[in-house]
Amino acid sequence: MNAQNSLPATPERQFGLEDFQADIPRRNRAGKLWLVIFQASTIIGIISLLALLINILDNAFGYVLLVNEVEPETLAVDGVPLENQTKEQLLTVLEENISRGLLRRFEAEKPMAERSRDEVYALVIERVVNPDIEATYGLFESLFNGAEIRAAALAEHPTGRLYFDSWLDLRFVTSPQDADPQKAGVRTAIYGSLLTILITILFAFPIGVLAAVYLEEYATDNWLNRLIKTNINNLAGVPSIIYGLLGLAIFVRALEAFTSGKIFGVLEDPTSANGRTILSAGLTLGLLILPLLIINAQEAIRAVPVSLRQASFGLGATKWQTVWHHVLPNAISGILTGTILSISRAVGETAPLVVVGASTFINVDPSGPFSKFTTLPIQIYQWTSRAQGEFRNLAAGAILVLLVLLLSLNATAILLRNRYSRRM
Repeated sequence: MNAQNSLPATPERQFGLEDFQADIPRRNRAGKLWLVIFQASTIIGIISLLALLINILDNAFGYVLLVNEVEPETLAVDGVPLENQTKEQLLTVLEENISRGLLRRFEAEKPMAERSRDEVYALVIERVVNPDIEATYGLFESLFNGAEIRAAALAEHPTGRLYFDSWLDLRFVTSPQDADPQKAGVRTAIYGSLLTILITILFAFPIGVLAAVYLEEYATDNWLNRLIKTNINNLAGVPSIIYGLLGLAIFVRALEAFTSGKIFGVLEDPTSANGRTILSAGLTLGLLILPLLIINAQEAIRAVPVSLRQASFGLGATKWQTVWHHVLPNAISGILTGTILSISRAVGETAPLVVVGASTFINVDPSGPFSKFTTLPIQIYQWTSRAQGEFRNLAAGAILVLLVLLLSLNATAILLRNRYSRRM
């Protein structure tokens, strides 16, 4: 008798070809169901991102209704319209329409004799004509209901000026923060974000990579190192506000003399002597992304084939030579990928920076790591909390600037990653 036929019947052996063929339609239905679920999840994600982007664009562009407090036509001198007046005529208009105290303040800032005609004209427009934003309209409302908007706006304000405006332009990017939405910009916030992220990378990247090298290549498999790895994984999921409190306790208070620059004798601003500086913010964000960097670097190092290490050892290389010349060059692509993800998280963080002491209103550009600061997320938060509707338009423009900055940083990291990958 055949040995195979003498084997006892099992559930697996009883499941014959007919049963297998009968089960195929059920498995196909299950596969199609999961395919639909996967597709639906992808579509929902795309729709959500598109809705977010459309909402931002809708607030960043559109009609603006500008109403003057004093019409320029009423400020003509001897029949000469305001825009054609000489500097002396403009000074006369200015003196007749503003208080003497304000005029003395302008004179103290810069004597009128030293101001050009265009500077005096700008003062007249700002302080006498005083154009104010009466209403703003969204992009799609402006595109599809432009005629109705124009008719209603000019009917209510016959002397008003309705024009299509972009809240994101060169002036917006190159101007500092201002209480007037027509003058406010994000230059100071851009500088603050770039300096903060630079300090974050310089602090977290080398520490994260070196820690990952130790844990993967040198650390023995004992309870202490397993505990360290487990805690690193747990720290990656800690809320960012906790890191803000940690940064407040360590960098702002305990290391105040260091983070404010007093210890180096380079205190840039007496008001920043409390340690609430760009350096404190960068180090705090460095702690925030450090677990992510270590975990991603560990995965990249672990993905390097063991045979590569064995070949290096077989040729007489030391442990460090193997790591430096073979393991790290092959893992650099994955390490930089993790760095990209970490930077993306750090750029958009707000909560830890609020705790550390980011300014919600500052119009002075940071000059170094010991300066007071603000960042784009903080600026966006401050504008969205304002009551005036035009500040929400400014926030939409700042969001687009933040997205461009983030994509630029990521693109730079991707280029570096691809460059190192091609070398291998």
